[in-house]
Amino acid sequence: MRYENQSDAEAPTSGLLRICLVLSGLSGALGVISLALSAHAAASALLETAAQMLLLHAPVYLGLGILAQVRKVLFLPVVVLLMSAGLLLFCGDMFSRIILEQRLFSMAAPTGGMFVILGWLVLALSALRVRPK
Repeated sequence: MRYENQSDAEAPTSGLLRICLVLSGLSGALGVISLALSAHAAASALLETAAQMLLLHAPVYLGLGILAQVRKVLFLPVVVLLMSAGLLLFCGDMFSRIILEQRLFSMAAPTGGMFVILGWLVLALSALRVRPK
């Protein structure tokens, strides 16, 4: 709720903004670490794939967090949840193959990829219901 004399800087910080900032920072850091390691590791293709997914979504989380702060978007928490679960499964499977030399579980990476795709589709559908805060 905004009062008449309240500026954007004084508006309460959205909980989703905080979550997205943490996810953005973690995704970016893990992406850079993975990319750096891929230059030296034997399983560099898997690390590079995980790094690309993480680095691609780091600014996405930042944008979603800012959007949560300035607009009311109906399914935005669902988008963040789907993308996060998807990245966790997809990249977790890549890391598991490298570190443990086995899959996280059967179909973990494709399931994670599908969650990420669903997150993007839900975001697209959410555009139909964007409202002022």
